[in-house]
Amino acid sequence: MGLRLKFNLVLLVVFVVGLGVTGYVSYELLHRNAREEVLRNAGVMMEASLSMRSYTVGQVRPNLASDPDKFLPQSVPAFGATEIMTLLRKKYPDYAYKEAALNPTNPRNRAVEWETDIVNAFRADPARPEISGMRETPTGRSLYLARPFQIKDPACLSCHTTPEMAPAAMVKIYGSANGFGWKLNEVIGAQIVSVPMDLPIRNANKAFVTFMSSLAVVFAVLFVILNIMLTAMIVQPITQLSEAAERISKGRLEGAEFNDKGTDEVSQLGQAFNRMRRSLEKAISLIDKG
Repeated sequence: MGLRLKFNLVLLVVFVVGLGVTGYVSYELLHRNAREEVLRNAGVMMEASLSMRSYTVGQVRPNLASDPDKFLPQSVPAFGATEIMTLLRKKYPDYAYKEAALNPTNPRNRAVEWETDIVNAFRADPARPEISGMRETPTGRSLYLARPFQIKDPACLSCHTTPEMAPAAMVKIYGSANGFGWKLNEVIGAQIVSVPMDLPIRNANKAFVTFMSSLAVVFAVLFVILNIMLTAMIVQPITQLSEAAERISKGRLEGAEFNDKGTDEVSQLGQAFNRMRRSLEKAISLIDKG
């Protein structure tokens, strides 16, 4: 087995081990970062919905004409937030937003089973800022981020304390069975953003393939450069030295001179070889004269 082959085998083993360890670490890191990035984006969507709720309460509702016989859903903060998130989904279709409540006025906001568990967890611990996790769905695993929302504005209770206090037009649209009995500072529901796990996994896998491909290209270039250096600096000089030694061993001293220019270890070995050859020539010459 030649020196070049041994060197390449060792280099290949080192690369395979290094690539395996790097691949494992980077795969885990990229998937975790992708998940965190999705959660951060979900948080931004929630802040946008909260801003829309504040805008509705502060600037939309006061400027809508008051008509006891007509109820405008646009004056409801949850309606405005949900509508703006629906429009946002046209650009980001992978994200789903819902304001899930246990006792909503609008039936579309009613919490389903897994959303109810989240709302109850917030009700049990109102100081908890958020809940995130994964759940199984018919289309695969889904990543979700949930934050509680409470009734902090006493003005909101005018529509949700009793049917008698609520606007008659609202009761006519949604009925008197739901959306009442709310209390100030009570956790009534949760903002929930859901994203299929396929999205962060797809992003992480794309980054992983790009990174590993780049690493493989770097290794290939490094492999070629090291082989060129190995050939020029070690293999060729050693081959020349071996050929010169072979000629001397067969008694052919002519032309067995090694190019010993340089200061590296191979050149120093060549210099020692040339001295040995000259000493051998002198010894043979003395023997012939004797």
